[in-house]
Amino acid sequence: MLRRLIAGIGGLALATTLSQFPEYAQQYTQRLGGAVDELRVITEEFDRAAEAGGLDRQAALARYNASNDDFLAGRGHSMTATFQRYEMLSSTLAEIEGAGPVERLQSLPAYLDTDIGRRTLENYKPAIPVTMEGVLYAGGGFILGYLTLSGLARLLGMPFRRRGRGRIRVTRT
Repeated sequence: MLRRLIAGIGGLALATTLSQFPEYAQQYTQRLGGAVDELRVITEEFDRAAEAGGLDRQAALARYNASNDDFLAGRGHSMTATFQRYEMLSSTLAEIEGAGPVERLQSLPAYLDTDIGRRTLENYKPAIPVTMEGVLYAGGGFILGYLTLSGLARLLGMPFRRRGRGRIRVTRT
């Protein structure tokens, strides 16, 4: 009875934890999308300004970088880093939007290991899973938690079990 109670508590705890992943992934995707949108605006503005000056992006960056003015050269390096970040985040967003529930869960360590992932976690708001994905994660978490704690309770209880099994019982008549 106690083993089932402990296993049930473990199942509920893991169900609650895993059911939150789809919400975290959704909040992360929203933040990532916002960052990509802002970087797109900066990139497009730079490209328009370069084009108005008769240059493409690479030529405009080369002009910045070739400048003897430390400020302008620094802006060139900064813009190069901005364009690289834009490409990286755009690629990550496309990858996430095309991923299924299992692929997103497998990518969790990569989400957490980014500036956007850390900020998402810092500001994360738990939600009740009402999507099929959230319910499936909760169900999987319950089963995994229940089985894990049930097995652990059984293992830890082995030294305390009665050893009376296998003995021959003598009955009086």
